[in-house]
Amino acid sequence: MLQSKLPKVGTTIFTVMSQLAAQHNAVNLGQGFPDFEGPLALREALAKHVSEGKNQYAPMIGVAALREQIALKTELLYGRKTNPDTEVTVVSGASEALFVAIAACVRPGDEVIVLDPCYDSYDPAIVLAGGVAVHVPLEAPHFAPDWDRVKAKLSAKTRMIMVNSPHNPTGAMLSLDDLDALAALIRGRDIYVLSDEVYEHITFDELSHQSVLSHPELAERSFAVSSFGKTYHITGWKIGYCVAPAALTAEFRKIHQYLTFSTFTAAQFAIADYLALDPGYHTRLPAFYQEKRDEFQAQLKPSRFKLLPVQGAYFQIADYSDISDLPDQQFAQWLVREKGVAAIPVSAFYEQPNSQKLIRFCFAKNSDTLKAAAERLCAL
Repeated sequence: MLQSKLPKVGTTIFTVMSQLAAQHNAVNLGQGFPDFEGPLALREALAKHVSEGKNQYAPMIGVAALREQIALKTELLYGRKTNPDTEVTVVSGASEALFVAIAACVRPGDEVIVLDPCYDSYDPAIVLAGGVAVHVPLEAPHFAPDWDRVKAKLSAKTRMIMVNSPHNPTGAMLSLDDLDALAALIRGRDIYVLSDEVYEHITFDELSHQSVLSHPELAERSFAVSSFGKTYHITGWKIGYCVAPAALTAEFRKIHQYLTFSTFTAAQFAIADYLALDPGYHTRLPAFYQEKRDEFQAQLKPSRFKLLPVQGAYFQIADYSDISDLPDQQFAQWLVREKGVAAIPVSAFYEQPNSQKLIRFCFAKNSDTLKAAAERLCAL
């Protein structure tokens, strides 16, 4: 019998809840994808490049025009001059970039510190690389890192620290002080940083995203991963990228070339065109999504849910302890079957789930979708 390399892993909770939502015709606020379209000009650019024959393999490292646009954007946003030929790699979604960066650095027995709750792909990628995930919990309601607790977990085996800001599932964000604290932890040690920044442009209340790329010391030891899918509402295109120093990028590409080799060619050309056409699109995202956050929070105000703070990303954590004593997995399933709303149980983001009564809603939805869900949730 085949011995599983991931014996603790089943079907991801996002697939489970989306299937359940479809089965019960529920309003799906579970899986993190918009139910509205990306910019028309971007979609038209894709059709143009498909019809013009951009349908074969792209260069392994990404289409030159797109890498150049990424480098320009990185310098404009974070003040870091980046070489598009040696420091930028286009990949088939941010999840691939996370997997490849881990595989490039982590060897059997190495330890990787992750902050729980964390996206569910982190742990399997570490395990498949032969590493050991060392989980450090973040405490509700603000989910800010306790760097003393992180420091206590450092060992001679620590090879990587993973951070995610804006954070999925909580919406918390790292501050400049957090980056300084992280830099102090890895200083003089053979430790790298993998920074998941896919929600970098979705920030609220005039807060600014603090990228490792804007921190010179961290930038020299980090893989920064982002996603065009999140920025342009095109999650199904699966276009992400990784920015890292040349030496790290060289190792990253050694693995990327044998994993997916290249990424959706026409989409790369289309995104490059759109970045040149509307380079300020991302600057409008904070107001766009803050309106949705505020709308959803206002709609849920009459409900029995207690809403936790949201600084960024497009998720709302809700405490349902005044509604039910069920564990969150059971409550989420009951909510779909009996009340017709899909959410994600927050315990799915923990190595060792605690007894918190928390679920995650995605508010990257049309107003009609949010209203329909809120009406059902307020009736509880």
